[in-house]
Amino acid sequence: MPDRIIQDPPAPEAAAALTLHLQPGNLPRFFPLCQQGFLVKVPGRGSIRTILCRYLGLDPDYLEGRIQTIFLNGKPVDDLDAAMVGNGDTLALSAAMPGLVGATMRRGGYFAGLRANISHREPDRAAAGGECLVALKLFNLLTAELGPFFLEQGVWVKAPVLEFFLHHQPEDFWAGCLQADLNGAALDLRALPAMAWPPGDALVFLRVIAGPA
Repeated sequence: MPDRIIQDPPAPEAAAALTLHLQPGNLPRFFPLCQQGFLVKVPGRGSIRTILCRYLGLDPDYLEGRIQTIFLNGKPVDDLDAAMVGNGDTLALSAAMPGLVGATMRRGGYFAGLRANISHREPDRAAAGGECLVALKLFNLLTAELGPFFLEQGVWVKAPVLEFFLHHQPEDFWAGCLQADLNGAALDLRALPAMAWPPGDALVFLRVIAGPA
């Protein structure tokens, strides 16, 4: 399981940073955001193994034994060291999926040859230096296993996505919210359900923590 992550909150003048403290039973409300996708910052372009283990802190044994299916920009991946991830790319992670489809999509599996025409092939592109934003999507069992870790350490989400999410939470969700901080200052929880966030591609640095501060 992961034990560290390289995510630095933005300066208040650069972007919004929202921290929510919830009762533990409220945390699964955020799992749909994990499936829809969130952004993480990594120091630079690297292989899938480098991104997940060195930069994001996943244990190599967890990667090998638990994350059975990986899609890079919608294409299944078999070689975690050859497939390179850069700025703007999307990684979708899943535990083993059932049935023939699951067996076919599983990396390195017996049926992987059946999807040879749709598997990831590393394109010829120049290596780019500098910090990268990578989208992560978590599916099935990984949502509950990895979602809380990433949410607690902090993820980047598009402001309109966060606004839609907050505006559509029921009363029992807000009853389970203990504390909110915006850019390091305490925020009245009653303001969140109707708060307007920046439009377009603006990002919010979001931390969701189970339990009080």
